[in-house]
Amino acid sequence: MKSATTLRARQRALDLPIELDAAIRNQNSRVHAALRAAIVEGRLQAGTQLPSSRDLAEQLGVRRNAIVAAYEHLVSDGLLEARHGAGTYVSRYIQAPQASPRPLATSFAPPRRRPFALGHTFVDDDLLRRLGGYLRHHVVTAGTEEIGYGDPRGSAQLREQIAQHLAVHRGVRCDPECIVIVSGTQHALRLCVEALLTRGDAIWMENPGYYATQFTLRTAGMKLIPVPVDDEGIDVAAGLRTKAKARAAYVTPSHQFPSGVTMSMRRRIALIDWARATDSWIIEDDYDSEYRFAGPPLTALAGIGGERVIYIGTFTKILFAGLRLAYMVLPAEIATRVIAIRASVDRFPPRFMQDAVAALMADGTLARHTRRMRTRYREARDVVVTALGEAAGDALELYGPAQGLHLVARLPDGISTDQAMHIRDLANVDAKLLSETQITAGGPKGFILGYSGHPVEELRAAAHRLGRTAVEVVGKRRRPRAKR
Repeated sequence: MKSATTLRARQRALDLPIELDAAIRNQNSRVHAALRAAIVEGRLQAGTQLPSSRDLAEQLGVRRNAIVAAYEHLVSDGLLEARHGAGTYVSRYIQAPQASPRPLATSFAPPRRRPFALGHTFVDDDLLRRLGGYLRHHVVTAGTEEIGYGDPRGSAQLREQIAQHLAVHRGVRCDPECIVIVSGTQHALRLCVEALLTRGDAIWMENPGYYATQFTLRTAGMKLIPVPVDDEGIDVAAGLRTKAKARAAYVTPSHQFPSGVTMSMRRRIALIDWARATDSWIIEDDYDSEYRFAGPPLTALAGIGGERVIYIGTFTKILFAGLRLAYMVLPAEIATRVIAIRASVDRFPPRFMQDAVAALMADGTLARHTRRMRTRYREARDVVVTALGEAAGDALELYGPAQGLHLVARLPDGISTDQAMHIRDLANVDAKLLSETQITAGGPKGFILGYSGHPVEELRAAAHRLGRTAVEVVGKRRRPRAKR
């Protein structure tokens, strides 16, 4: 029989400051979202020991396996630590949030469609018909609000759906009032630059990093400070060593472009600390994070240090590029400034398509489509990795990512950019060169291979062509290697 002291201690351990959101249907996700919110909002502090799965399940009235799944998910997020034989604890890297103010392509030609070209997707005919149906409905039933000058932030319905999606899937709690609908990631970047920065300001840029963003920032007159990327993401310590007084940092933490690595929690905290200490901004491009093939989606950087993070997401990879719909989540402190710039640039965004996409989100169509495409793109990735491994051997070192819509194939040291370009041309593919993403010269050579939106058999044939051509130029053919 347990003593009264033991029972009181157990009761205190169970008294966690969390609430389950009944709007989240899946029990695993409901528990995970509640625990994640308690951690990132500072209600569960670093080092706090959590109850056993059995005890917490009893407290919350849920299945024990829902607690186990939520704990495992949060460990993979880096928000919890499982200590062998000692229990589960809130990560020691988590810091209490600071109080925030009250809310108030280098080429202009269309991208080609040959194998490995980036930026292409598949769209189901059924989804297009449903989208068209919603669009027609909103047009024929439009009232004064829909056909008049609208809110420069965009459709209230779409902003509300985005806020719900981010809270459940990306760990970002945001006010729809601080969400702005834009026509693309680069549009969002340009608005932020105009509102927050001055021509000539320095910006940390991942090196290698997203080529389109480099073009946009340079065109806006920004000074790019290359910061190297390793297996943990952007190297914050290396950025500090540059001594550059950067006003912002652009990062792709969930799936770094092009390397595919995920930024570690240690680096995330270091980057947020830097932004807070220097009064700088972090621009988080949540590049193709919806397509995570192994495990649940990771918590976004904005879900940890939101008061210094501008979060940018897009419907381009979920639906299609021609839709021209993206969004940014703004810290309340700067929302008014950025929205004012938006209103001065194009007054207000078109309304009908936004409301139609909001309807796709509300009825679950978009979520089901994303799940189908995730399976399809994972199969495409596997086909490319297998075919390249068979054809190229050691002439290419492959990095098959756990998420995203592209992979990296590196050439051996000593190969020049001209040779890489020659291999690409002979293979008749549209792969981006790694050198096209590097701000400084001298990095590794190789290819960025997009596998979404291309028929599988075309990808297989193209992978064999690229692999054989690499062998001919490099002069190597050894045991195949693939890193996943």
